Order: sequence, then C-alpha cells, then structure tokens
Amino acid sequence: MAEAIRNRYDFVILFDVENGNPNGDPDAGNMPRIDPESGCGIVTDVCLKRKIRNYIETVKEDSPGYRIYIKEGVSLNANDAEACSYLSIGSDDKSLKEAKKKDARLDAKIKDFMCANFYDIRTFGAVMTTFTKGALNCGQVRGPVQLTFARSIERVMQQEVTITRMAITKEADLENKKTEMGRKYIIPYALYRAEGYVSANLARKVTGFSEEDLTLLWEAIINLFEHDHSAARGKMAVRELIVFRHDTELGCAPAHKLFDLVTVKPKNVGLPARSYGDYEVIVEDTKVPIGVTCMRMI
Repeated sequence: MAEAIRNRYDFVILFDVENGNPNGDPDAGNMPRIDPESGCGIVTDVCLKRKIRNYIETVKEDSPGYRIYIKEGVSLNANDAEACSYLSIGSDDKSLKEAKKKDARLDAKIKDFMCANFYDIRTFGAVMTTFTKGALNCGQVRGPVQLTFARSIERVMQQEVTITRMAITKEADLENKKTEMGRKYIIPYALYRAEGYVSANLARKVTGFSEEDLTLLWEAIINLFEHDHSAARGKMAVRELIVFRHDTELGCAPAHKLFDLVTVKPKNVGLPARSYGDYEVIVEDTKVPIGVTCMRMI
C-alpha cells in the first residue's frame, strides 16, 4: 500500500444548478431539499459522496484497490465476506469464532483488507458490522475525508412544472385521451457551497489514504457532475474548488478561519440570480495564516 498523506487539507466547493433538482427530498415528494427556516437549498453530504463514488467507479472500473464498497446491485455482506475468503477462513459464525480464538488480530486484518481494496472505505470510512449473525465484523472505520451539507448562497424558489406525454400508458385509455400529464420539480438557478476536511492523522493511523488517492479525490470533485447529467438534475457544474493545504499533519490553523476567507456575494442585490456570473467569489489569500497554502484548483 502507498504511504499515507502527511498534510492536512480543508476545502470549499462551489457548484450550481440551472433548471434542475440537485437533491430530491423523499419526505416531500422528491421536491428539492430546503432549509424551512432560511429557505436556502440543501444538498446532503451523502448525495455528494455518491457522485464521487460514481466517478471513481467510472474511471477506475473496479481496478485493484479502487473498488467501491457502497454501490448499486451489490450487498454489503457479499463485500464483507471477501475479506474472509482472502484470509482463507469461512464467513459463517462458527468458522469466524474459531479463527478469532487463534488470531487476536483477525479483526484488524479484515479491516486492513477492506481499506486496501475499497477506495470509498479508505476515503470516507464505513460501518462494516452488518453480517446477520454478528460474527463477521470488518470494523467501524472513520474515514479521513468528510464533507458537510451543501447550502445555497441565497434562498431558492422551488417550481413545479407540469409536463405532457404523448404516449398513453393503458391501451383502454387511447380513445378517451391524447396525452398524459406529469410533474417535475426544479430550481431555476442556485449556487451551492459545501466544505470538506482531509485528516492526515486518520489517513496514517486508520485507512492509509495516500497522495494518489488525494489526487483522485480532487479530480472526482472537479468532475462531480460531468458524467451524471440528466434532465431531472438540469445543468450542474462545479465552479470552484478552493483547497487549503497545511504544512503539518495536524494543521496550522482552525478550519473555520480558513473557510471565512472565502466569501460569495451577489452582484445584483434584490434581483434573482440566474447564472454564475451573477455572483462574485472573493478569496482573501493574502490573509492565509503561516503554514497554510491556498490553491484554487479550478
């Protein structure tokens, strides 16, 4: 396994949506998520991690060390059992208990196998204690990379758009109607901001997240929506990736102070924004503390 990263990172992502639904809320009929108090739009960290996982799976195609643990069509238990196969032990309750009596480090070996083989475990961590009988415990891994919810810079306006379809579902309805009606929910335009953290300390002690993994993470964030376009999500793009690199493993300044150096202001106050050009992004890089380097990756 490659050597783990040695520097802490904090980063800011700015992305926008035009005439789309960036993250539907199943509790509200799949309408765009909003903060009911402020009216600002929300995109969950889970949604953003899903995009990163999808990108890694697309470019790496399950190559060794870059498989995805949480993916569609594959049970978590099946992935967990692979560690047992690698260590030449059975994944049933009895075999695991006997193996653990003989090897006190078995759980650690299983965890190390999972981190080495699955990129998203190495990056985001995972809870791998889902086996039915409870004996197969791949551990709870705290990942070095964490993301916040994304929040829109300003209030969003949810719109319900009625659409028509020429094709009729039931043959019996052909004589009575020519079209069928449907609905889709959109946000005309919104700019979102998410923040993230990369812990070199957790990378070294827990998962082995490497410089190569980090480079791939930045690539995935920059291309977050490039292979995920759809009519439902509208036009989405990452506009800024601002990275603060610390000279040390534990960091040289609090993350919140670095995030405060990045501000986004509307150019036309009182008018609804309809493009990225309606905002001004200010990065006060002259105020970056000693021991921290600011990089604008886009």
